[in-house]
Amino acid sequence: MGASVTMLDEIEAAIPSLRRYAFALLRDRAAADDLVQDCLERALARHAGWRGEGSVRAWLYRILLNLYRDGLRRRPAGVHLSLVNSGVVAELARPGAQEGHMALAEVATAMAKLPDDQRQALLLVALEGMRLAEAAAVLGIAEGTLASRLGRARAALRAATGRDESRSERTAET
Repeated sequence: MGASVTMLDEIEAAIPSLRRYAFALLRDRAAADDLVQDCLERALARHAGWRGEGSVRAWLYRILLNLYRDGLRRRPAGVHLSLVNSGVVAELARPGAQEGHMALAEVATAMAKLPDDQRQALLLVALEGMRLAEAAAVLGIAEGTLASRLGRARAALRAATGRDESRSERTAET
């Protein structure tokens, strides 16, 4: 019974980060809460069958991500989500200055243009602070594949926000 209580404690502790990740994916508070609720219901229904492989947190993120992907597959053809907007980023990290808001809006626009697999990987590592091994387990991919997706995502964000130009200009000046 002690193991079940520990697992339930871990599930409860993961709820805020699951909500944050779901909101970053969906950009809709109610839809994110529904996704997290579905995730928790599935986890609780299947917790007896959990074999203890990996962390409970990674297992919960896998469930949430699979439910999210199932929802994308069920969406009628031609219906697309705008995946990230400045409201999401502003709510997740509230800078004090107007310039900060503008920079966040620019990054949010660039993130919306990332392929889904790159955006999911970037959010797990950058927003949720997961280690590469844990994020790779959540996504069901090798660490090398995750590192490659992160590299491509970060390069695309730098290019979309003009950070590549400023970096190469600074390098040329020194």
